[in-house]
Amino acid sequence: QVQLVESGGGLVQAGGSLRLSCAASGSIYSGYSMGWYRQAPGKQRELVAGIISSGSTVYAQSVKGRFTISRDNAKNTVYLQMNSLKSEDTAVYYCNARLGSNLSGSYGYWGQGTQVTVSS
Repeated sequence: QVQLVESGGGLVQAGGSLRLSCAASGSIYSGYSMGWYRQAPGKQRELVAGIISSGSTVYAQSVKGRFTISRDNAKNTVYLQMNSLKSEDTAVYYCNARLGSNLSGSYGYWGQGTQVTVSS
């Protein structure tokens, strides 16, 4: 059984920064792809950033140049550094772990989510 626990969300002013962490327990290893997704009120959940098992990263166009995903396999933890935050980044952010390199769809393991609110 895999458990994912997110932390680091909160309230920040526009232009500020936050770092989200996702600690994984259970049978997580470097062969898993990890992703950060977000869901804003009234909108569908979307992929924000992902790091696949090979180490390659992908980003939503809206966050490129502002967000950085990284992972520490020794700690079973993935991070999302968010800089230059905008009000439209306000959402619940979810961590996901899955086998394979396909980051679309809702399969895999999910954390409980952490709220990020950016005030303008």
